[in-house]
Amino acid sequence: MKKYLFLFIASLFLASAAFAADSQIWDAMRVQNILGYGQEGSYKLGQLFTMLQANYFAQVYLAVLVGVPAIFVLHYLFLGPKVFSHDGKKIYTFSLLSRIIHQIAAISFIVLIPTGFIMMFGSSFGGGSFVIMMKDLHGLSTIAFGIIVIPMFLIWLKDMFLHWDDIKWLMIVGGYLSKTKKPVPAGKFNAGQKTWYWMATLGGMIMILTGAAMYFLDFNIAMINTMTGLSQIDLLRVSALLHAVVGLGVVILFFVHIYMAVFAIKGAINSIITGYKEEEEVEYLHSSWYKKLKKQGKI
Repeated sequence: MKKYLFLFIASLFLASAAFAADSQIWDAMRVQNILGYGQEGSYKLGQLFTMLQANYFAQVYLAVLVGVPAIFVLHYLFLGPKVFSHDGKKIYTFSLLSRIIHQIAAISFIVLIPTGFIMMFGSSFGGGSFVIMMKDLHGLSTIAFGIIVIPMFLIWLKDMFLHWDDIKWLMIVGGYLSKTKKPVPAGKFNAGQKTWYWMATLGGMIMILTGAAMYFLDFNIAMINTMTGLSQIDLLRVSALLHAVVGLGVVILFFVHIYMAVFAIKGAINSIITGYKEEEEVEYLHSSWYKKLKKQGKI
């Protein structure tokens, strides 16, 4: 047994040595990367990354974590939620497949966002095994989201293109700044939902790719280096910058999506569980789609 254990450990050391010898960020290349920090040939990405990472990203994320929920609390207290009758007819909105995909995505985001914050503020949580566990959970949730992001993109794509109703919706902020119930111009999905869709899918794909680049570090895909002209260390810097910037948009819109589904519209979250929306909710918040369904005789 000891013999096999020794061979296994020796193999790991040999593999590590071979990896380091060919690495573009460790061993001898570490010195090259340090010497190349801030040079014009590196587009000064080293300085940009260090400046943003040290002075801005954590502070902006903290402001979003505190500020966005605070805005929602004020909205809820002064304007209150939209309340619609749950005694009328139900309108079938989401198929079983779309509901399952949405629920997997929702669970993924519920894990990804808190664990991402814990990783960003790791020192505040004492670092160590707890933060490492959060990093592992972050990775596992990424795999789950990566499995469903393409099907999610394709299932809802046809309903997510810009429509004139979306411009009207944005001009009145979906009617959420008024206490009165008035028909809001929107199709099956409103402008807010469409914005979240594009951020969650395309933005999510960017987050997966950049996160994978940072996780694997020396992924060494020659085509990427050739196309971009960037060194491996600068590709990692670009990945980290994109991950932080796109992630900020994902976090903000995720908070909005949760607030709308759970608090701003009473009972709205039930539709992604049962597949049915309340008729009155559709009549007011998706008035264009409601008129279309009436015309087709589906209501």
